[in-house]
Amino acid sequence: MKIQGMRWVILGLIVLVTVINILDRGTLNYMWQDGKDKITGEVVQLGIASELHIVSNDMAPEERQQKSKEVFAWINIVFMLAYGISQLLSGVMYDKVGTRNGFSISALIWGGAISLTSLVGGVRLLALFRVLLGLGEAGPWPGTTKSNAEWFPIKERAIAQGFFGAASSIGNLLVPIIIPLLFLSIGWRQTFVVLGLLCLVWIPLWYFINKSGPKIHPWITQKEKDYILNGQGEVEKIDTKTLSIKQLLKDKHSYSVIASRFFLDPIWWMFMTWLPTYLQEVYKLDLNEVAAVAWIPFVGAAFGSLLGGWWAGRLISNGCNAIKARKITIAIGSAIILPGMIGAAFALTGFSASIMLMFILGGYQFAITNIQTLPSDFHSGKTVGSLAGLGGASAILGIILSTYLVPMLTRGGNWIPFFIMGGLLIPLSVLSVFIFAPKKGELIPPHG
Repeated sequence: MKIQGMRWVILGLIVLVTVINILDRGTLNYMWQDGKDKITGEVVQLGIASELHIVSNDMAPEERQQKSKEVFAWINIVFMLAYGISQLLSGVMYDKVGTRNGFSISALIWGGAISLTSLVGGVRLLALFRVLLGLGEAGPWPGTTKSNAEWFPIKERAIAQGFFGAASSIGNLLVPIIIPLLFLSIGWRQTFVVLGLLCLVWIPLWYFINKSGPKIHPWITQKEKDYILNGQGEVEKIDTKTLSIKQLLKDKHSYSVIASRFFLDPIWWMFMTWLPTYLQEVYKLDLNEVAAVAWIPFVGAAFGSLLGGWWAGRLISNGCNAIKARKITIAIGSAIILPGMIGAAFALTGFSASIMLMFILGGYQFAITNIQTLPSDFHSGKTVGSLAGLGGASAILGIILSTYLVPMLTRGGNWIPFFIMGGLLIPLSVLSVFIFAPKKGELIPPHG
């Protein structure tokens, strides 16, 4: 049996599990607070914070609000610590065991963790299962970079990475729709079970279809195999040895990925983590009203992912050097973010804020799609996953620091400092790429 477009089938499975990944990750954001009836204001479903006695009705409203944000921040920080460690280890793991086994291991860990979260009775156990979730969920990011390097010619990698980014955006678009619906219907414990099982069902499907890489996969056509292998680029032809983490850290070009992601990734996570809290606190929206507008920013993110990949691919097809094309596209994406930050900081309604956030997340995805592709422009084989993992670990450090700062920056309900922080991160990320990525005519150091 031969399948036309086998590379897109493999990418399609990654897109599917990425959507599931984001749904699992977003559960806490929309089930933390109590679910209330829009008309009567009565509690329909106890949120995690109330049921685990993190907050109580005996607290003053401002104390309850601040306590809720502080504990929520710390649980996200332990999740991100595990996620960051996993970004680093997952890159190495995927290099050692391959993408077929790597994705299966990651999905098994995070699917089991999200299911077991339904059993928690206190904040410590909740934090433990969020740690396990983080250890599993990070894998697809370095894993996808590696898979795309194996399955796509260099001119298609950014668009392939764009589809992956779009999957993340679609998942985030679905989170405010699906999670509140499940939460209000069956409660937060049963919601964790449903989503965990959905992840575990994906594993045998992936293992059956992704039998091997394109060189020996029994279902790939000869035409597609030749198209992929002949379009891999010079790096793939000469780079056969794996660089260690130490060697990568000595290579200044690695810091175009490591530093840029440290500064840029917090922008995405600021909104993915805090969007429901922001809308509820600033615009006094209930959970249903949050669900009505919280999906809007991720429409922009989905388009940004696809357009960022398409634009870089177009530049390369027109004869532009791949790394130069990445730099141009990253700069354009970053320029789109800034007016969105200003507009959202002073928006008068939750709807207008969500429209401004479309520009922020759209510009972010336009840029990050190309930053995530840089490891496969610099290296091939097993080194790609390792550098992608280093970039991911650096990103997590930036995210942890920004998450820690958010409760302090937004004390008293003033979120303008939150947007100022985001605005300052953007130029730092762009400068990192332009300073550390190879210049025209500059060769990447020999490998091995």
